[in-house]
Amino acid sequence: MLPSAELSKTQVDRLGNRLRKGDISEADLRLLDSYRRSFTDAYEDVVGKIRDQLGLEPTGRPAKSTTSISEKLRRESIRLSQIQDIAGCRVIVPDILTQDDVVARLKGLFDRLTVVDRREHPSHGYRAVHVIVDSGGKLIEIQVRTKLQHAWAELSEKLSDVIDSAIKYGRGNEEVVSLLANMSEVTMNVEIAIKTKDIDRMTIELQRWSGLLERLQDVIHRVKGRKDALSN
Repeated sequence: MLPSAELSKTQVDRLGNRLRKGDISEADLRLLDSYRRSFTDAYEDVVGKIRDQLGLEPTGRPAKSTTSISEKLRRESIRLSQIQDIAGCRVIVPDILTQDDVVARLKGLFDRLTVVDRREHPSHGYRAVHVIVDSGGKLIEIQVRTKLQHAWAELSEKLSDVIDSAIKYGRGNEEVVSLLANMSEVTMNVEIAIKTKDIDRMTIELQRWSGLLERLQDVIHRVKGRKDALSN
């Protein structure tokens, strides 16, 4: 088998097809691990430039897990060679004004990139700006989130772990999905209020956020209670 650095796009995508079907061997797992590790240099280059030239401290992962890659291939109509977040990092900023500034600075730092703005058109409630950098032919994803966007994303992940993994894709418990959707809308309203310096609106929207969070916590207790009762 050729080393990962020499794999053709066709070979990578054939590996992805086997992962999607679940028809994988130990050799395939070793090949996937090698393919993932081939992103390490590009990841370190991107993170290093963000840290050294922009003075920011990104957090992230050099490579996406095997399970996450397999699930993404099954969930989406995408080839393995097209996945843009095999390796990625995250930058958390205070608010949307800082977010706009950081994205602009990233555009000035990297020559080859694509910007995916998920603020006005979120993905199942998820809002952020993703900057996909092409570093030596390897795509590295930089997630730029405000603190409130990050809080929403972390909450969605936790609910997916505790209640139903489908929740972060807009499915599963309807009450939870609805509350998360409302919280996502409030998140954007708060960001707009910050951008327009509308303090009154920001205060009202933050109160809405707190109220929705309390309702969500009640739902979590009820769902967990039912699960505990069924397990006894």
